[in-house]
Amino acid sequence: MIGAVNASSVTGKVDRIIVRDSDGLVYVTFIGSRTEKPTCATASYMVIKNEASSTGKQQLALLLLAQATNRTVTVAGYSACTRWKDGEDINYIILNK
Repeated sequence: MIGAVNASSVTGKVDRIIVRDSDGLVYVTFIGSRTEKPTCATASYMVIKNEASSTGKQQLALLLLAQATNRTVTVAGYSACTRWKDGEDINYIILNK
């Protein structure tokens, strides 16, 4: 498809989880190589698209678990930056063994 942009993904360890009080934004950085990012994602972090939703809370719980237990995750993005202008929205998270 012409003009299509692939969503990025990363497999690695959770480096930092940041939760901002002013607006509830949750963003995360990883130790691992990320595939090509969409053009909107100029920052290195990825963002939970809707931290107030049940899915957003589940995603945050998985990220916290992965960081606390030093396990790797595979995270795929949406190829969009709707929650925050320079961070790709997270589509799904896989907690690896």
